[in-house]
Formats: sequence, structure tokens, C-alpha cells
Amino acid sequence: MKAIVYTKYGSPDVLQLKEVEKPAPKENEILVRVRATSVNRTDCANLRAKPFIMRFTMGLFKPKKKIPGTEFAGDVVKVGQAVDTLNVGDKVFGFDDSVLSSFAEYLVFPASKGISTMPQGFNYQQAGACIEGAHYAYNIINKVELKKGQKVLVNGASGGIGTATVQLLKHFGADITAVCNTKNIGLVKSLGANKVIDYTKEDFTKDSEKYDYVFDCVGKSTFGKCRPILKPGGVYISSELGPWSQNIYYSLISAIFGKIPGKEGKKVKFPYPPNILRSIKLVKKLIEEGKFKSIIDRSYPLEEIADAFRYVEKGQKTGNVSITLAGAQEF
Repeated sequence: MKAIVYTKYGSPDVLQLKEVEKPAPKENEILVRVRATSVNRTDCANLRAKPFIMRFTMGLFKPKKKIPGTEFAGDVVKVGQAVDTLNVGDKVFGFDDSVLSSFAEYLVFPASKGISTMPQGFNYQQAGACIEGAHYAYNIINKVELKKGQKVLVNGASGGIGTATVQLLKHFGADITAVCNTKNIGLVKSLGANKVIDYTKEDFTKDSEKYDYVFDCVGKSTFGKCRPILKPGGVYISSELGPWSQNIYYSLISAIFGKIPGKEGKKVKFPYPPNILRSIKLVKKLIEEGKFKSIIDRSYPLEEIADAFRYVEKGQKTGNVSITLAGAQEF
């Protein structure tokens, strides 16, 4: 089968298209013919093994798993003897941020992990580019006790995590202020934003509005910069570690003391995202209810995946970047 392979960490130039042996499922696994996948922020971090701490699980000097990729949609073509939840012919989609080797024509995946049958109304391409951002978005939101009508500012509202965050916040009834560039104002409004700040024209941290929560979905701000726009007792959450991993330290202080001392009861929480299957179930439900869309910026064939990485690493994508294989547009 064709697969994208890398034997060392680095830029997209280390990615190679090769013929490799098709994997065989173990008794608790399924074999999936991949129809579509995506290149996302998780994949970019895995490619370069940054932050460095990732190497302790991925491989200290070189990647343990030679085929990258974290998200997929495709068809079940074989099931292990112990699998009774999925059948040959099922259309499935899934995600695993620890690398599931989806940049290939076939992959094997544990049937009990982050996988589900595809939502009705989504084709393979849409299903193969919707979970990564939604999973991280949900695990930002569920770190707070969000109440209907509370004011939330979403920085980076037009990216993969950001577009998912806006849609989920809309579902939960929040009053949403979205921060994005000029070209994406219409998009984020259509996804549920009540107010939009164009970061090319104004600094959202100088906003006169005060917010219960600030969700930084691109990790380009800090608690210090966002603290003035938080209400007393408000919470800042970033999708990144922050300068010198400060968001980890601030979240520990917040957990110990219930707040950051001397900061009006304001706090930082870190969105550790352990439960992928829970995220998939929620997103599938919302998709089938017409409350969640897969936003796809660009599509590339597997053979051009290095170009997809280069585009994603620019940090200017809208929504998600899809990688398509045979049959990606089919339902």
C-alpha cells in the first residue's frame, strides 16, 4: 500500500511517499481503508516533536511510528476476532492524538478507542477533518461550568479548534465574541458568534467588554494580556502551554488555591484532553442534528501532503485542511 513515512523529526521535507506492507489487525482491532484524513496542528507538532516533552512518548531520537497521521474516515475491511462493535463495510471515522498512522491507504485501529460509525449526511472528506479540532474545543469548554448566557471570548475563532469552539459554545448557549481576521468575519458569524473582533484592526485585549471566560484557541495570547478583560473570578484557557509553559504553572496554582492570588480571583485552567470517544459521540450527535459543520479550507491528495503541512504551519488556515484518497467525496 502507499503511505507517507518519516524516519526522523523535522520539516515537511522529511516526509516520503513509499510502498509499505498493509497492516493486519490484531484480535481487538479493525482494518480500515482510509478515504480521507487531515493535516492539523497535532500532526505538525508530531512531525517536529515540539514541544520536546513529546519525545518521551513518541520516541526520543526518532519516531517510533514511521507513518504519521491522527485523524481518518474510511471503510472497515476486516475485523479482529474479539471485535463485536463494528462490522466489515461500516463507514467509520476516528482520532488519536498519539499517532494512528492515517497517512496511508490502510490503517489498523483498536475498536474500543476513539472511533465511531460516520454521522449521517457527512461524506468521508467531511468526517475525516472534523474531530481533532472538536475534541480540543470540547476539552476547553468542559473545564469550566459554562452557563447559558455567559460571555465567552474565543481568540483564533476561524481555525480548526476555533471554528469547533464557536459551534459548541453556540450549542451550549453562550454569548460568544469571536476574534478572527477580516475575511473570516462572515464565517464565524454564521457559526454562532454574537460579536466579532477583527484582530487586524483592533486589539481584543483592549476590549471594553468583560468576559466570564477567554478561550485562546491558537495560543497566541497570555493570561497576563487577557486578564484585564476577564470578570472577577473569570477563567483563561489556552490550547498551548504558553511562554515558558506558564499555563501549566498557573493552572496548578489555580487548582491549589482556587484562584491566582492577587488577581481578583481570576484563574487559568489547562485543557488536558483524555476522553476522545466522548468528544466523537457529542460531535456525531450535533452533526446529525444539523448543529455542527466541518469547515474545510483546502484539500490535497496524499502525494502532496508535504505542501499541506507547509500551508498549515503558516498558521493562517480557515478551519481544517483535508487529505483525500480514493472515494473521499462519497457518502
